[in-house]
Amino acid sequence: MTRRTAAGFTLVELIIVVVIIGLLATIAIPKFTSSRDKALVTSMKSDLRNLLTQQESWLADSGSYATSFPTSVWRPTTGVTGPTIALTADGWTASVGHT
Repeated sequence: MTRRTAAGFTLVELIIVVVIIGLLATIAIPKFTSSRDKALVTSMKSDLRNLLTQQESWLADSGSYATSFPTSVWRPTTGVTGPTIALTADGWTASVGHT
């Protein structure tokens, strides 16, 4: 009678590895989501700063603030929606969002 040794992993070892991977994913996914949200907020802030520069340039050239810009003049970052520009008595306001 010959004994054959099987090379490979046992079911218990595979289950332990799956549990460890699950625990690591539980830790990593919220951190990834948080980093993604921070990146979106940073993109929106940057776009608003760029819009401010464009508005001041437009004011210097035309004497008034713009309510919208063609994409050839100013384009938001991919994933950023807007801007919504509203003229006020004191100047203008703008808001952006993300998809």
